[in-house]
Formats: sequence, structure tokens, C-alpha cells
Amino acid sequence: MPELKQALGWQYLQETKFDRGKILAMDRPNIAPGALYKVYADTERIELPEPDALEARLGDVLASRRSKRRFSREPLRLQDLSTLLWASQGPSGRMGRMPLRTAPSAGALYPIETYLAVRNVEGLSAGLYHWNLRDSVLELLAAGDFGEPLARGCIGQSFMGQAAAGFCWSALFRRNMSKYGHRGLRYILMDAGHVCQNLLLAAEALDLAACPVAALLDDELNSLFGLDGQEESVVYCTAVGPE
Repeated sequence: MPELKQALGWQYLQETKFDRGKILAMDRPNIAPGALYKVYADTERIELPEPDALEARLGDVLASRRSKRRFSREPLRLQDLSTLLWASQGPSGRMGRMPLRTAPSAGALYPIETYLAVRNVEGLSAGLYHWNLRDSVLELLAAGDFGEPLARGCIGQSFMGQAAAGFCWSALFRRNMSKYGHRGLRYILMDAGHVCQNLLLAAEALDLAACPVAALLDDELNSLFGLDGQEESVVYCTAVGPE
């Protein structure tokens, strides 16, 4: 089936394979590392409440998790938003000087950043936000209801613009690829999957609806959140809100 071999994804996987006889001699680009945390200076900062303990049985939420695309008009509790953020990839301990999070990451480099398009969250103005994980605050990037452009950027999937909050995860490529080079993109996308699954299971435990989206117009969403699409680019989204 030669048509498979024409796919860029297939070619990338072939080019970044590890081979026992060649692994030490593989080309490794010299990429300068990036900062472990991203912080927006001179923006309004909203402190988040301490996340709640999630007490649902893991087996129950694994069995009942489904992608749900219908949301009520009820607001999402700020407490629940904080819990979802922590569950997705919040701080969970240290190993020596190395900070650890709830989601695994290759080399503990954590290249995934979290952005929010908030529409209906108690105690929080509608707008675009960045989650400053280091300081446990939301940083306001722009005020207003951005549900419609978010849905457009997700190729017209209207439910993305109807949820109480849209999570959009970006990848800071340098943060990972400075260590793992060409193969790093594999790990970055795995990281995004770990983060998203954590969020989905936490949403199920909180009786919230959630649906992940990978069909997106990269540069439209990058523009929405002010990302350059070169050093940092949106890779995954999820809509979350009360059913």
C-alpha cells in the first residue's frame, strides 16, 4: 500500500525511529532550552481556590466517561475549574529539585501550556486566560465572549463555543525538543494526551460534560491566543461545562 508511505506523519515516524545500532550516532539538533514556566507579566491575575479532592472511584469514571457535546446554561463553579486544572497537570510533588505534576511528561519537561476561553464560570469574567501553574493564578489575556471564534477555529464545531469553558493546550516545542530533538514531537503529543485524559476523567468525577477536539485550524487558534505558531502552537482542545 504505497499511498500510506506518502503521508507526512508516516514519514516522520520512520525518520525518528530508534535503532539499537544507530541510536548513539543519530543526528541531534542543537536547540537551546526554554523556561520551565510561562508567565504573562502586567496582566490581571485571578487567584484560584484550592482544588477539591476527587473522591469518585477510578473504575467508575473510566467506565462512564463519554464525549458529551451538549451543555446547559448553568455556570461552571470556579472551584470545579480549579479542580479540573489541577487534575489535568497540576503540581503533585517533587523529586529532589524536580517539580512533578499529575500527568507524566518526558524528562519532566512539561511542554504543554493551558489556555482557557471562559464563557460562563462563577466569579470569573468572560475572556481568554492563561493558567500560570507556578503561581496558581489565571492571567487575563483578553476580556469578552470568544465562544464563536473558538468554535470557528475548531472547524465550526459549535459545541466548543457553547460550553462554559474551552481548554486549549499549546506546545512549547523548545522546552522538550532541546533534549529530545527530532523525536521530541512524539513525546509532546503524548504529553497532550495524558493531560487531556486527566481532565476528562476529572470532569466525569465532577458530573460535568466534556469533549476533546483535535480537528482545529492551527493558526486561527494561535492568533486567538496570541501565539506565534513557531515556538508555541495549539495542539489540542476540550469543551467543558455542566450538562
